[in-house]
Order: sequence, then C-alpha cells, then structure tokens
Amino acid sequence: MFPKGDELPDSVVSQLDVDTGYFSVLARSYDLSWQAVQCGYIGLCETYTQFEDLPVIDNYRFARKYFSSFWVFYVLVIRLLSFYNPITEVLGWWKTRKVSRSTYLKMPLVNEVYATFESELIKKKPLVSVIIPTLNRYPYLKDVLHDLEHQAYTHFEVIIIDQSLPFRAEFYTDFQLELQVVHQEEKALWLARNRAVKMAKGEYILLFDDDSRVDKNWISEHLKGLDFFKADLSSGVSISEVGAPTPAHYAYFKISDQLDTGNVLLKKDVFEAIGLFDRQFEKQRMGDGEFGLRSYLAGYLNISHPYAKRLHLKVGSGGLRDMGSWDAFRTNSLFEPRPVPSVLYYFRRYWGNSAARWSMLRTVPLSIMPYRFKGSKPMMLLGGMVSIFILPMVVFQVLKSWRLANKKLRKGALIAKLEE
Repeated sequence: MFPKGDELPDSVVSQLDVDTGYFSVLARSYDLSWQAVQCGYIGLCETYTQFEDLPVIDNYRFARKYFSSFWVFYVLVIRLLSFYNPITEVLGWWKTRKVSRSTYLKMPLVNEVYATFESELIKKKPLVSVIIPTLNRYPYLKDVLHDLEHQAYTHFEVIIIDQSLPFRAEFYTDFQLELQVVHQEEKALWLARNRAVKMAKGEYILLFDDDSRVDKNWISEHLKGLDFFKADLSSGVSISEVGAPTPAHYAYFKISDQLDTGNVLLKKDVFEAIGLFDRQFEKQRMGDGEFGLRSYLAGYLNISHPYAKRLHLKVGSGGLRDMGSWDAFRTNSLFEPRPVPSVLYYFRRYWGNSAARWSMLRTVPLSIMPYRFKGSKPMMLLGGMVSIFILPMVVFQVLKSWRLANKKLRKGALIAKLEE
C-alpha cells in the first residue's frame, strides 16, 4: 500500500514536503511514502513489503508531525511501561517537542485530469444492483427511492430487504424503478445484505442505507471513479448535515481507509473471491470494517471518492438502532460488555491478543464520556481520568467482552460463499 519514497514520480514529490529533519535517510523516505498516501497518491509505484527499525528520535518526529500531542505523550507512557530504554525514549520525546503538526490535509495532490475524463465503463452501461436493507423507516425510504428515480445513470436494479413490522407491500407499488422487494422476518442486517448480494444480477453492487439522500450523479460518479483509477471498490463520502462541507480527510481522492456499507460500489467479483459479510457481527459493530480489511488483504484497491456523496440522516429510530448496538465502545448500562464483543473478535482475529489489549488501553478509557463529547479533548481527557475511579467496573465490562469474544473466536467466522 505504501509506495517506496525514493521511487515516487517527481511530479508527486514536488507536491510533498521533503523533510530533511529526520536523523536517518530511510525515515525521510518513509515520511514521503506516508505523505503520498495521505495526500491522495493512487499509483503503480513499487510498495514496501516490510519496514525497518528507525532511530527513536525519528519515530517521535513522525508522531509529532501527524498525530496530536496527546497521542505522542500516550506513546511515550506506553513505551516506558513496556521497559524500553527510558533515557532514549524521554530524550527522543523531548528533542522533538518543537516539531510542528503537519498541515498535509490542506495540500492534497492535484488531480486535474479526472474532471474531463470520459468513462468507457459508463458508456458500456453495466448493470448495477443497488442494495438497501430497511427496518421501520418507510418515510425516509420514500425519499431514498425518489432519489434513485432521478439518477442520471439508469441501468440499475434496486433490491430491498424489508424487515419492517408491519410489512407494507403496497408501499412499493408506485415507484418507477426495477424493484425486487423481499420481506425478511428476522431482523438481521448482515443476513439481509448477504441475501441481497446473492439475488443481485448486476456486475456491480452498490450498498446503500435507508436513511440517506443523494444527488442525480451519485451512481455515475461511483462508476467513473472505479474506471478512472482501475479500482475494485469506491467508498463514497457521508455527511450528516445539509450543506455541511466534506470532512477535510475525505475531500479528495485517495486510497480509502474505510468501507462504509451505506455508500460503497464494488465489483461483484470481490464477493465471489472473498465471500460475503461475516455474520459474527450481526446486531453488533464493525462488520463493514472487517469486510474492507478482508478485501484489502486480498489485494483489491478501494478508493475514497469525494464526489460520490450522500447525506446520512442518522435517524434516531429504526435500522441498527432497533436491532441492538449503535456505539462500539459506549454502553447503555453498567453491566453491558465494553467494547461490543464483535470489536474484540475483529481485533483479536486479525492482530492477535496482545495488540487487542493495547488497543483497549487506548480506546476504552476515553469511551467513558458520552459520544457527543467525542470531539472535545478536555472532555475525553476527563473521561480517561474518570475511568481510573471506576476502574473495577470498567475491568468487569472489558472482561465480559473478552469472554464473549472468546466464544466468537472458537466458533470461527461465519462467512458464506456467494454461490451457496
């Protein structure tokens, strides 16, 4: 994924900040590689297959450039607790204290060709299967389907897996769309999506949510992005307020670091190669993230597409909110597991127990504060301090989650093949 810094095209390097402040030449190369990916480089340059150890001072310089001072201090504490040489660590942290935070998000790579690109893929008019699972959201689903009726790209079918009670078959009669509607009695998101993928006739699958709004170029932008970058997945951008700007880190094309099953177009071949969604995540969290990681490990290219936008209304009822967990780390009662067991299942399955424990040390204390304070550093810091006072309860919650994740790991992944 990360291109070798010394093999990047000159046209790309000229748009990056060549940092000569690193102690080692290799660190400078790694820094260029990081910048290139974060700023939107999507190319065929040879990539690193492994990374060599760097001087401690270079690691702290890198951390200070791209992460907040809070997390740099966190790294220092963790490394000291891990019995690394305390003198080397403290000196590395102290000597880099004047390093400024990078503003790379304000300087994405310029991609002028895309605007005039004429997609041969769109001209071929492949069939796209738009998949929408829905649960008790008919008023919002009506707007979703009206948006689809007005799409500029018209060669698509819509598959709806409706889990609503009561089920309203008459709701679907007046839409000018090629609709397949299935009433599913079991309220299960990943079962619904898997079922729809199996029903799909299209070469491309477009996963969508029942509480979203899109403009008329939504489908065509997804297809154009796949064609332009010769990618396999196109992850669109989600915004939660009308007129809100696209978040800075999603405002330009780049290799995607997420897969949002409410707004992603992908080749059906991906499902044929790696299987469907893992039902171990049913009524919990991170099922889309797991599929995204699985597709990445299989070598598929997933681009973040800034023009394939949707307005995600995040309706307060229906959907996943009616099924169970909404937040991965914040519980509704003192006796619920923290985090949701599927989160630990995901971390432990792909990175092992040790990495999962370190991850919990970083994420769990900050999750004490309510979600609405997520963007407030003082409140998150307060959450970390509060967690110390309620440590026994937090430990109980984490151990409960760990035990439930054990059951998932023993049972193994529930990933069906597409042809089953």
